[in-house]
Amino acid sequence: MEKRAFLHACSAAALATLAPASGTAQTPAGSSTPGPLHTLTGTNSEGKPVMLTDYAGKVCLVSFFTAGCALCTNELRLMREFYTANRQRDFVLLGVNMDEKSADFMQYIELLKVSVPAEQRFPIAWRNAEGHKDSFGAISRRPTHFVLNRKHQQVLRREGNFLPTDWDDLWVSLA
Repeated sequence: MEKRAFLHACSAAALATLAPASGTAQTPAGSSTPGPLHTLTGTNSEGKPVMLTDYAGKVCLVSFFTAGCALCTNELRLMREFYTANRQRDFVLLGVNMDEKSADFMQYIELLKVSVPAEQRFPIAWRNAEGHKDSFGAISRRPTHFVLNRKHQQVLRREGNFLPTDWDDLWVSLA
């Protein structure tokens, strides 16, 4: 079954069981009032700049994760598939690795090079790198995802699993 067909087959009742615990900050993707305007300036594993401003006019999914997080690994697999299918539609996926040690970040990058096809790789910054700055605030749960509209205003913050309705809303936002 294709991912999109699967997403539509899920019932609202089943989705409710996947919802994060109360108190988790969420912004409905269909909200008429966008959230804050976000910024990000960092570097990738090769020391090259990763800047949100490079993707002006594109819908962005910014995902904060750690390398050893099993939930993060599964989420990023799905996000790579979505990225591959939609990057020609003014969509970009940016990863922000939150590992404490540079060696853990670099080991993760090396693993990606041998296990993920080149067309599925997306820019990843290391949040603990010297000079990294972003406006996303404290991240207490991994993964945490932000969907930004074409003006880079937040339209969704999801802590934990991206819900099937989030995928639908993201796909619709690319129209």
